Amino acid sequence: MGSIMTALMNTANSMKAVEQALTVTENNVVNASTPGYAKQTATFLAQPFDLTVGLPGGVAAGPVQSSRDAYAEQAVRNQQTDVNYYQQKVTDLTSMESYFSTSSTSGLGPAMTSLFQSFSTLSVNPNDTVSRQNVINQAQSVAQNFQTTASGLESQGTNIDQETRSTIATINQLAGQVATINGENRVDPSGGVNAGVDAQLNSTLEQLSQVVNFTALQQPDGTVTVYIGGQTPLVVGGQTFAISGDFSKPQTAVRNSTGADITGQITGGQLSAMLDDKNKVLPSYIQSLNTLAQGVADQVNTSLSNGIDENGVSPMTALFTYSTSVGAAATLAVNPLTPDQIAAALPGAPGGNGNALNLSALGKGATLSNYTFAQFYGNIAAQVGSDLSTATDNQTTKQSLLSQAQTLRQQASGVSLDEEAANLVAFQRAYQANAKMLTVLDTLTQDLMNVLPNAA
Repeated sequence: MGSIMTALMNTANSMKAVEQALTVTENNVVNASTPGYAKQTATFLAQPFDLTVGLPGGVAAGPVQSSRDAYAEQAVRNQQTDVNYYQQKVTDLTSMESYFSTSSTSGLGPAMTSLFQSFSTLSVNPNDTVSRQNVINQAQSVAQNFQTTASGLESQGTNIDQETRSTIATINQLAGQVATINGENRVDPSGGVNAGVDAQLNSTLEQLSQVVNFTALQQPDGTVTVYIGGQTPLVVGGQTFAISGDFSKPQTAVRNSTGADITGQITGGQLSAMLDDKNKVLPSYIQSLNTLAQGVADQVNTSLSNGIDENGVSPMTALFTYSTSVGAAATLAVNPLTPDQIAAALPGAPGGNGNALNLSALGKGATLSNYTFAQFYGNIAAQVGSDLSTATDNQTTKQSLLSQAQTLRQQASGVSLDEEAANLVAFQRAYQANAKMLTVLDTLTQDLMNVLPNAA
């Protein structure tokens, strides 16, 4: 009778173990597309067998094991960080490039060409009031286009600041989610991992990797500690250490919870690209634009000051004016001159076209860093285009590497529906076999119990 009871116990325990395996398989199938979910595997433990000391043997359910590969997860996060860095670069540079078109019939390039063409037209008839007025009009057009371009670039800086604020808010929000997850029980009593909570954690960390570079360290208690740039604590246990943006100066800075500058630690993700574009890339374009604006204004003003106007006197008021402290491009303007004040002639030839010819030639001379004004402008446009092309190429490359990393992760910890289907069939059959065994043992027990009274 004791052997039958032992068999009954073992069969019942086996059914419980198989039932848990079926549950794990069903969870895998249901969560196959859940972000951050890693395949779970049911385990079975052989129980000690020694009837002399009351150990009946059999099988029991072991801890559910996660197939998550920490190295595969880190590889995906690293590539995700790079992809989003260059993705942000492409977005920012595409907007900046629109202000430096060299193929358009309007804009700064054509405006400068028209200005020097107006001097050429003036040289044909230096005393023509219409031609003189046209010089003033074209100068105003050049000034307006410089202002428009500078204003556009400044607006890009404002947009980047707004995006930076939003991105920092996102980082702090995701940090809060990680802290909340840390407060939940990720490790179950049997030593297994709570698959649902674990999926939330890794999905959140992957979202965080898109916006900033960080290091995530698994702690013995099941929590994860997150360090921005591998140095600055962002999440420790259930506590967050929010970061903030400092926009009080032209150079945007990121500060930790104590106010220390951690900008240099941010080297990846969207936030890093925004900081680089705002603090380095955009200022370099604006500086080049200011150099061009000041060069055009100074050299045209100097050439005009060397001539005489229609009244036979040297000009007392310059054509262009600007502020170096604010920025030549943003402040370039034309003084309120009248047509007769344009110095088309040279002092030795009143009423002539000598100075108009000099001004016309100025547009073709390599007078600005050994480049013509048009070439210098083209160099700025080429630099923007080159930066955009490089960012686009890098984004494509990093996207390919990300896809490879995601594939490797899928192979390591992703759910295969074919594999789960095979497991489901196997566990169902095992459950059916145990159920059949239990039925047989139950029948045998009833028969034995029916026999025992007669034997007595």
